[in-house]
Amino acid sequence: MAPVPVLLNCNAGAVGGDRSVADKVAKALAAAGIEAEVELAEGGKCEVRCRAIAERGDSLVIVGGGDGTIGAAASALAGTETKLGILAFGTLNHFARDLGLPTDIGEMAKLIAAGRERQVDVGQMNGRIFINNSAIGLYPLMVVDRDLQRRKLGRSKRLAMLVAAARTLWRFGHRRLTLTVNDQQARVDTPLLFVGNNEYRTDIGAPGQRETLEDGVLSVYVMRKKTRRGLIAASIRALLNRSRPDDMVRIEGVERLRVSSRTQQLAVSLDGEVVRAQPPLDYRIRKKALRVIAP
Repeated sequence: MAPVPVLLNCNAGAVGGDRSVADKVAKALAAAGIEAEVELAEGGKCEVRCRAIAERGDSLVIVGGGDGTIGAAASALAGTETKLGILAFGTLNHFARDLGLPTDIGEMAKLIAAGRERQVDVGQMNGRIFINNSAIGLYPLMVVDRDLQRRKLGRSKRLAMLVAAARTLWRFGHRRLTLTVNDQQARVDTPLLFVGNNEYRTDIGAPGQRETLEDGVLSVYVMRKKTRRGLIAASIRALLNRSRPDDMVRIEGVERLRVSSRTQQLAVSLDGEVVRAQPPLDYRIRKKALRVIAP
């Protein structure tokens, strides 16, 4: 049997800070009964390599990194027969957390060796796959500012995001968008539109987490139009998990969403990466499109 391909993002948090991580992964997989061929690759090459592996007909590829790396792999593997084994080596690992995956290398290896397969949903915007969420408005502007600080000033991801959030809230604006939800149309003025792959929890028990990735719906929230002071207050309430019902409007039962705007291009975040996209933006949920190894 051919070795299982393992792709590790050499820039991911746990990988970039440990030169011996490739050896540790290979040994952990071997101890679990998997012969692995470990390859260090930059995040941008992960999608290309995964697509080639799927086209070759491999039944499994193991990918190590954060949400961006796993999202790139999912873009190549969604709709194929190749299963994705995940090594959660990023900073936040939202997707791995919501799947219930362990963070210890040995436990991850044992789980992948057990081979229990789940078919989970992915979101799609104009053909682009996202595993967590997408946003229009304030958040993409924060991400652009954050990434610029990290490149030019070398700030940590968390510090850069705090600074970016403060600056973006100060100079915020609203977007006038036309939303077509399934077959119903509405016009909104909003500083933030959030679209999630399945429903996100907003209660105090586990804010920002998902109970399931298999319900086949998009989680859509629209922030109400506010003054700058009102928006800052709403953002603080969100950080303290004390949001009011009039802060964000939840749209339920969404399988398809079209976002139209008179703006020629919109800044859109997809799993934390910002792209420029020409409206209309067509969102949909791809039910059970991704095969993953998970509890």
